[in-house]
Amino acid sequence: MTVDGTPDTAPRGLATKELRTLFLFERLTDDQLQWLSDNSRIEHIDAGRVYVEGEPAECFYVLLEGEVALLRRVGPDDVETTRTTQRGVYAGATQAYVDEAEQRYTTSMRALVPSTFLVLPADTFATMIREWFPMAVHLLEGLFLGMRSSQAVVGQRERLVALGSLTAGLTHELNNPAAAAVRATAALRERVAGMRHKLALLADGHLPSESMRELVELQEEAAERTAKSTGELSPMETSDREDAMADWLDDHDVRGGYELAPVLVAGGLDPAWADEASERVPAGLLEGAMRWLAYTVETENLMREIEDSVHRISGLVGAARQYSQMDRAPFQLIDIHDGIKSTLVMLSGKLKGLQVVKDFDRTLPTVPAYPGELNQVWTNIIDNAAAAMAGEGTLTIRTRLDDDCVTVDIADTGPGIPPDLVGRVFEPFFTTKPVGEGTGLGLDISWRIVVNRHRGDLRVTSQPGETVFTVRLPLTPPAED
Repeated sequence: MTVDGTPDTAPRGLATKELRTLFLFERLTDDQLQWLSDNSRIEHIDAGRVYVEGEPAECFYVLLEGEVALLRRVGPDDVETTRTTQRGVYAGATQAYVDEAEQRYTTSMRALVPSTFLVLPADTFATMIREWFPMAVHLLEGLFLGMRSSQAVVGQRERLVALGSLTAGLTHELNNPAAAAVRATAALRERVAGMRHKLALLADGHLPSESMRELVELQEEAAERTAKSTGELSPMETSDREDAMADWLDDHDVRGGYELAPVLVAGGLDPAWADEASERVPAGLLEGAMRWLAYTVETENLMREIEDSVHRISGLVGAARQYSQMDRAPFQLIDIHDGIKSTLVMLSGKLKGLQVVKDFDRTLPTVPAYPGELNQVWTNIIDNAAAAMAGEGTLTIRTRLDDDCVTVDIADTGPGIPPDLVGRVFEPFFTTKPVGEGTGLGLDISWRIVVNRHRGDLRVTSQPGETVFTVRLPLTPPAED
């Protein structure tokens, strides 16, 4: 057959004596060799493609003469995995004997020079294997289907374990602001009750309406200063201001100045403001007025704490929604940074003690992707990096544009992967973690998501003190499977 698929005039089959010289058939009986000769054909193929990955697996090929290369599709490129001239090597519909739906070629094969093949149709090859080696077929089917089923089950467990870990971390992160909001609410209730009581005491002094109005204005000013206070004083500056405010209160016969001073300073108030305020307070009511203003500052700070806690909870819930992609289409154009940031939030409990550096290129275009699945990739890689650093080190996430792909580099400063193991990290069930701490499927699943699902590329480089996982995602949508 020529490269355009047109049959040539070559004879069908191969003599039984010559078939026996091929290692694949050397132990067959004479009758089996004759059947094989009668049901196979010889094809001569010019340099070029023999079959393409993803096409229906129609033939089983045995190389008789020439040179071939096997290739796997990675992103937009075909990556050569094997090159050989060895007579008798085989490829194509190698699993035709497995009883399942239509099978497709898992690789591409290209003839590098004009080559000659012994070719069996897939159904003929399947019949031969099933009838001649029934027990072997049962064993191979059990092995093949069993491994695939085990991989699916363990992969599901891997996702559930990761989900449980993320849920525990999220629960812990939610508990902190929720508990802070509860404490602040209880304290706020006490301060508001104290403010009402202090207001009643001021009113008992038969305060003129104009003086009362002046006190309310002072209260509004104190609340405004508190709202604008950044609280960015150093411990030394804070201590100095508290001492100065306590001295001012003592000088003006306000009892308990050492208790009121920290509250007033926390609201951004100082002796200069207190001097102005004292001139606007009726004689004899300065102590009550300062305590009333202290209550105002405390209530403002407590309300700010509650607001910050609620915003934190809202942010965590938003990150969880972004991470899960529950309310979004499975395939869409995405900003790659959204998923990375939500993953960092979800894994924040595991990143304690680590320095996280985000070197993001904000000019990157959107990427056609399955965001929920990519979040699993970020989770697996970042979780492994955090485990490798054991609570001390730097996690660096860098995004950049590389030709027609968006590239994400995730680097850690852990001990690195031994050189003899780097090439195996994407193998299913391979793990360097202690028994019981890893299934060995996290990176295998990540590879499948990036390479098979998105037609991208995932690779790793490692040396002591630096391990970098690089994810490349094409800017063009992947072809439908």
